[in-house]
Amino acid sequence: MPRAPWPALLLTALLLTTACAQRDPAGAAATTPATAAAGARSAPAAPAARQVIEVAHTGGFTTPELLAARLPLVSVHADGRVITPGPQIQVFPPPALPALQVQHVDEDAVAVLVEHALRAGVDGSADLGRPPVADLPSTRFTVRTAERTYVREVYALGAETPPGPPAGDRPGSTDDALTPEQRAARAGLQALVEELGDPASVLPEDAVGAQEVWVPEAVAGVVTEWRDPQDGQDPRPVPWPGPPLPGEPLEPRLGLSCVAATGEQARAVLDAAGSADTQTPWLSEDGERWSVLLRPLLPHEEGCEDLAGW
Repeated sequence: MPRAPWPALLLTALLLTTACAQRDPAGAAATTPATAAAGARSAPAAPAARQVIEVAHTGGFTTPELLAARLPLVSVHADGRVITPGPQIQVFPPPALPALQVQHVDEDAVAVLVEHALRAGVDGSADLGRPPVADLPSTRFTVRTAERTYVREVYALGAETPPGPPAGDRPGSTDDALTPEQRAARAGLQALVEELGDPASVLPEDAVGAQEVWVPEAVAGVVTEWRDPQDGQDPRPVPWPGPPLPGEPLEPRLGLSCVAATGEQARAVLDAAGSADTQTPWLSEDGERWSVLLRPLLPHEEGCEDLAGW
């Protein structure tokens, strides 16, 4: 992997640390009105496309462009679409476009999933504790009902030490960092992640459709200056068929900008992505090379503004 200059790494670390410090250090629950919910949109999505449930990672120590382009773990929509990451090809560098899959559930099933999420503790306030590990992401649960939007965030979900012998019998064990009550609350939310990702596990068989490849109708690109990977490879550049690069500023301090392609341009970008990977240089109209990290836009999203809350 190419190494960034030390000043860039230090700036990145400083900004990421600042962002993490602004979050609740205990990973405590939060219940807010819809108008104040994290990630709330300025204009409502179309009723069918409206997002009802989202499970997403936030924070963690990774590159700014990966933070900006991160996709949710689960996105449930009012029309019954349940969108999750699809199988990823184990190659490096990976394909330019991340794989997504969709399952369709009926309207009653969406209500069941909402109720299931609330029972799992998304609307609760029990102490979730904090495992003594660093640089891991938090998992944010968002549930939108007709009356309220519930948001709950938990740090390092899934990083708990598994049950076993007492802490004193295991050198380096972190069992005593979490109480049994905290473990139980976290286990309920971890189970919810798995169940929402596989709705057939909690819904009647006839209420869930088969998994299909999901093809987005729009795609955003997180754009940075091209850097030669310096690994002896000479990746073949691909002409960029979308809006002019580098697009609009997303995070100027880190050199991030963003473009959003819809309609014919989106279809052209998706076609071009079929012969590209995450290290492919994209050529702008003036022949300049850019790095573009593609991020499919979900049904309730409209453009780069939906990436700006990272």
